[in-house]
Amino acid sequence: MSFSATDRQLVGRLGAHSMHARNDPREITSAARAAFMDRFEREADPEGILDPVERARRAGHLRKAYFARMALKSAQARRRRRESAK
Repeated sequence: MSFSATDRQLVGRLGAHSMHARNDPREITSAARAAFMDRFEREADPEGILDPVERARRAGHLRKAYFARMALKSAQARRRRRESAK
């Protein structure tokens, strides 16, 4: 049986809702969130030589910079959309 793109989207949405109805979403995504956060520690200390406290401090700043960069891009995109609508 072949599904159209719309059917595949609906089946996927149905599966996601069923999964989240039976499971805690924090458990489902915990490994992905941990890997995302570990990325900043690896970036802050690729050789693993820093004191854990210093590594965490630097990783925290890298994480804040990442989200600040995303906020800037979002604001710029909203501004462009607003200006193009005029």
